[in-house]
Amino acid sequence: MLAYWFGLQAVALFVALVFPTLLILVGVFNASARQALRRGPTDPITQLPTRDVLEAALDRSFALEAETGLRSGAMVLEIDEFEHYLTQYGELAAQKLLGTIAGRVSSALRELDTVARLDKSVFAIALSPARRADLESMIQIAARMQTAISEPLMLDGLRIYVTASVGFCVPKRASEKNGRFCIEAAEAALAEAQATGIAAIRAYSAQPKRKRVMRAGLVGEVHGALEGGQIKAWFQPQISTDTGHVSGAEALARWEHPDHGIILPGAFLPAISAAGLTDRLGEVILFNALSAMHEWVDAGLHVPSVGVNFSTDDLSDPKLPDRIRWELDRFELTPDRLCIEVLETVIASNSNDIIARNLAKLCEMGCKIDLDDFGTGHASIANIRRFYVNRIKIDRSFVTNVDRDRQQQQMLTAILEMASRLEIDTLAEGVENAGEHTLLAQLGCNHVQGYHIARPMTLRDTSLWLGKHSRDMPSGPEIPRKTGA
Repeated sequence: MLAYWFGLQAVALFVALVFPTLLILVGVFNASARQALRRGPTDPITQLPTRDVLEAALDRSFALEAETGLRSGAMVLEIDEFEHYLTQYGELAAQKLLGTIAGRVSSALRELDTVARLDKSVFAIALSPARRADLESMIQIAARMQTAISEPLMLDGLRIYVTASVGFCVPKRASEKNGRFCIEAAEAALAEAQATGIAAIRAYSAQPKRKRVMRAGLVGEVHGALEGGQIKAWFQPQISTDTGHVSGAEALARWEHPDHGIILPGAFLPAISAAGLTDRLGEVILFNALSAMHEWVDAGLHVPSVGVNFSTDDLSDPKLPDRIRWELDRFELTPDRLCIEVLETVIASNSNDIIARNLAKLCEMGCKIDLDDFGTGHASIANIRRFYVNRIKIDRSFVTNVDRDRQQQQMLTAILEMASRLEIDTLAEGVENAGEHTLLAQLGCNHVQGYHIARPMTLRDTSLWLGKHSRDMPSGPEIPRKTGA
């Protein structure tokens, strides 16, 4: 009986003394981990740890994995189109944006997860060890971060919506159990995500032929890619909000790389520029666009015009009007089949008389002039007139969530009212759902373009889409417009 009671006393003593001691030790371990983060190097803009600190946190987690059975993982995210915010709002506003996003990412995670800033608009996360770190849970965490980031924020007095693409590496796919490999794997997954468009999520794949966008290694390949037809125009249709019929298409550069898959311009344009091939890229895209238009005309497909973006260097070439006239004659096309797209930033910041004269000549020939990314460059009404603009393409930052955001609606209404008074057509870019499409039509926007209509497609797929769209066109009533907006 004495032994029985003595045994219970031993258990009681263990519970009362030893178990709390273990909890204290665990707490001390977690506290020391947090202190290690604070002692490590930090980014001066966001005050977040750097890559070295993140790699060390993952190394500690991997070292304890066998003993604890807990698993960690790495995620890397990048703000989509960050250069656009930097160019439009300036360095200080961009730094404020980075600080806000850093706070939102941190708030969407657990206390012991480590967030670091890797480079410019790239953040990385070392997830603290957990019993579950599989594909499904990682996707849920990535989606939670995207949701936190996508909340509206004020920048330079304007409400904007930011998106981010995410790549991650789950533990079982990490062939090397160390922080450096895990982060690099997540970066490779991020590159794959960005190759598919904005706000994408991708997991790292250990397959030997996985798609990777090796930006630094592309410079030596761009010349052969341009001349060999790997870099070519894809097309994104535009439709009329009055009739639903196709009202045009925009030519967009894509690199169909044999090893890396489809590479978007953001990944290969720096290589094009570094190789001094910007002019050649413009020539290739113009040729592809007019060739496609000639094919559509011959096939009886209704596409009133095709839009091609021209750079400042293109527009500053005194021979541009003659070159375009020659290309149009070559494909037996009238000038109204070509739409010259000019970035608003070019018009807003440029007093080059050659550009104004070139656009005047192209307008006299019958080409259409689109002012692209309207709302990002502060172009004056005088410049809109001076550069013979026929239509403004409203930047997607004014379109996102317009069906749910009253302030977005007010801003968009003001733009549309101005365009109406100037008798200029309007096209909304980045339309991604039916709600945005419907409201834009009701507010009086003339044309729409975006993933809700169609993603950019190869020439063959565009032709198939055009034929199907024509056959499927309903004969129902038009969407009613609001009056007096």
